[in-house]
Amino acid sequence: MDAKKTRKLRQMGGRVTTVQDFLGLSEEDMAVIEARITLAKAVKQRRLQAGMTQAELAKLIQSSQARVAKMEGGDPQASIESLIRALAAAGSRVKLTVTRSRRPA
Repeated sequence: MDAKKTRKLRQMGGRVTTVQDFLGLSEEDMAVIEARITLAKAVKQRRLQAGMTQAELAKLIQSSQARVAKMEGGDPQASIESLIRALAAAGSRVKLTVTRSRRPA
């Protein structure tokens, strides 16, 4: 949100916060959410690059088109394993990089 809108909202008695604070999510929760979002976006991107429909990808991973749509939409019921399987079926390889967090554990 830009500074002008933030000022106006505060003047009206509103509160400006983050999704993390609003929902009371921990840093660990946010890490999982960010990983899921990254994988979900990658599934759609790689599927499109491979020239596949959701139904074609679903067939490769022995699932349904609706399940692939949910994966691509970031549905929390889609397991990380299924997202990785979908990426592999679309011709991608997942490489995991672990880095030190900004704050000590």
